[in-house]
Order: sequence, then structure tokens, then C-alpha cells
Amino acid sequence: MPRSLPFMLATTLLLGACSWGIRLDSGGRAVHTVWTGSVVDCVDKGRVTVSVLDHVGPVSRNDLKVRDELNVLARNHAASIGADTIQPLGEPRSGEQSFAAWHCGRASAAGPAQPGAPRRDEPVQTYPVKD
Repeated sequence: MPRSLPFMLATTLLLGACSWGIRLDSGGRAVHTVWTGSVVDCVDKGRVTVSVLDHVGPVSRNDLKVRDELNVLARNHAASIGADTIQPLGEPRSGEQSFAAWHCGRASAAGPAQPGAPRRDEPVQTYPVKD
């Protein structure tokens, strides 16, 4: 076994566990993510496209971590353009994802009339990333 193989393996495992320094900032904490449904009574603030590394060399990073990091970056960026709600415009591709950005104020996004859908007077549930 080559000497560098254990080093490369250890490095890959450590890098796979990293969060790459991506943290939810104070503005991003106020931004909600709407996963399904439509956004009503909101002002369109544009589109946010963010990207992260989805591979380290030949090794694919954990898909859930990549998605979490994309969501954190999108929430942080949305806050900087005056948005308080984001909605994915599709699935991540090659570590990149686009989101619609909205300013909804107190009127959060209202999903379709289905069990468990948030009402307009209820906050939209988000899943914060641990700091």
C-alpha cells in the first residue's frame, strides 16, 4: 500500500465531515424556506443562485449536507436583497441551485389547501442549520 493512501483517505474523511465554514448569518435567520405550494401576497425580489462544492476530488460529498449548505447560502443572500422567503426553483445540479426570493412580510407563503399546509397567519416551518 502506498504511503500516501492512508493520508488521502484520512483527509477525504475529514473533509467530508466539514461544513466548509458556511453559516447562517443574522439576516438569513429571518428568511423562511417554502418547499411546496405557492407564494401569495408577496413582492418578487428576484432570483438567488448559489453554489457549493459537491465533490472533493473524485469523492462525492453527502447530498444532504450539500442541500443544507445551498439553503443556508440562499437564505443569507436573500436577506441581503430584502427578501424574507425563498422557494427552490428546482433540484440542485452539480452543487448549484436557484431559488425565487420574495418579501412576504407577516403574510407568509400559503400552500395549497391540503392537510398540514400552513395558513397565511402561521409561520412557514423552516429547518435551521446548526451553527
